[in-house]
Amino acid sequence: MKRRLSIGVAVAAVGTLLAACGGGPGSGGGKISDDKIVLGVLTDLSGVYADLAGPNSVEAVRMAVDDFKKKYGDKVVTDKIEVIKADHQNKPEVANTQAREMYDRKKADALFDVPTSSAALAVQTIAGQSKKLYFNTGAATTALAGKSCNKYTYEWAYDTYMLAHGTGTKVTEQGGKNWYTIYPDYAFGQDMQAKFTSAIEGAGGKVVANDPTPFPGDNYSTFLLKAPGLKPKPDVLGALQAGGDLANVVKQYEQFKLKDKGIKLAIGLLFDSDIKAVGADKLAGTTFTTAWFWNLDDQSRAWADRFKERTGKRPTFDQAADYSAATHYLEAVQKAGTDKAEDVTKVLDGMQFNDFFARNATVRAADHRVVHDAYLATVKAPADAQEEGDYTTLVETIPADQAFDKPSPDCRMS
Repeated sequence: MKRRLSIGVAVAAVGTLLAACGGGPGSGGGKISDDKIVLGVLTDLSGVYADLAGPNSVEAVRMAVDDFKKKYGDKVVTDKIEVIKADHQNKPEVANTQAREMYDRKKADALFDVPTSSAALAVQTIAGQSKKLYFNTGAATTALAGKSCNKYTYEWAYDTYMLAHGTGTKVTEQGGKNWYTIYPDYAFGQDMQAKFTSAIEGAGGKVVANDPTPFPGDNYSTFLLKAPGLKPKPDVLGALQAGGDLANVVKQYEQFKLKDKGIKLAIGLLFDSDIKAVGADKLAGTTFTTAWFWNLDDQSRAWADRFKERTGKRPTFDQAADYSAATHYLEAVQKAGTDKAEDVTKVLDGMQFNDFFARNATVRAADHRVVHDAYLATVKAPADAQEEGDYTTLVETIPADQAFDKPSPDCRMS
């Protein structure tokens, strides 16, 4: 009698476990849609943001999938996990079409990356309409967790508030009181301009002039030649571009010798790929704010070493954030036992975690902003680098509760 009872209990336990895991590896059990999980990476595969995101963002998500499968082995919620990719060309209308294609026809359960804020906002709209998840790592506009927020979008890595209230505040406090800012004329640049102005004025400085620039752009001479003639003359040129556009601005800043004319350079958003493209010698000593850098500490270096073995390159913070977001998404699916978006969000919302990318992190349920430590840093002189790609010196850690703004009253989760 006791033997039969024990067998019955064991069978029931196995059944419960299989149910929790969607019926066992690869079976779906009705809880994994289409009997597989599909992760879509929508990125810039060939344009100005291809180095900071692009093909290696795709590889970061693939790496997360491989590590997830290895961790759970035969207990994985499903071993059928597919990574797909598409190029949004930094155009919101293309991003809109590609997101619909990935969600609807290719059955993506979650999308990742999406540099270019205008493209990201388009994808956010499609995610809400499709009721599928979207993890933004590449775009910085605060609207994603503000007036455009929805319960299917997570803002994982950084935003314009973080960038501005690190760099804008610090450079102004160090004596850069008068600024001339130039910004790309789309959602990211417009938001950067607003947030930098707020930070500069809050630190006792002034924006004496600001100009929108074409996106993408390769000739900034009109704006750079204007700077020395402004009244009052600016102490700082605030370059709020990113990627290939930023590289062009910095090269032309050097060409027109604005530093020799008493105008320092401040950069709103800087990736390792930008430093490599411009040259660390040209950027040495430049202050910037970042969500992460690969030689931050031993934990970061260990992951970056594995990434380099896989890709041949050191990761940018966007690529590291893609790995982090994909990993936590898969962990949430594993815990929920389903890829149904509404159930996955219940696991993610309010979650606190520390990983190699995000320290002291909280997924705010109110707006789906991931709040974590950020870093004020400077670019190393080449003579101080310990190895190739060692570009960054930590100045100070900005605690999570100071790095990001409070939840926006404009955000209405629905």
